[in-house]
Amino acid sequence: MRSLLIFVLLAGTAHAQDRMDAQAFEDYVEGRTITFRTDLEPEFGVERYLPGRRVMWSTFDGICQYGVWFESKGDICFRYDNDPEHKCWAIFDDPAGMRAEFTTRPNTTVIYEIPGRDDPLICNDLSS
Repeated sequence: MRSLLIFVLLAGTAHAQDRMDAQAFEDYVEGRTITFRTDLEPEFGVERYLPGRRVMWSTFDGICQYGVWFESKGDICFRYDNDPEHKCWAIFDDPAGMRAEFTTRPNTTVIYEIPGRDDPLICNDLSS
């Protein structure tokens, strides 16, 4: 029983170490364009990470938004033009690629990086 408790504690510690802070996130994403999926949507969206912590988000239906990202209380948050609500995520560096858990409304959305994808942003109606 004691060895099981030690294993559980070590596993929890290892999982917590995978969470990205602002510097780790910036090092991972800056200059990249990353395609995301959810468990229910094989193509959730594409985000381009620009210098100066600026971003451009695109859904696959052609809606694009400019924004910025910043760290708040250990989360990575995004503020997009024309959207008053910040979108905050707990970001993890998993072996299969980046994973993000939506913390603005906990237990609602988890997105996953799709490694190897090079999707362009689709901007039929640029919001800003």
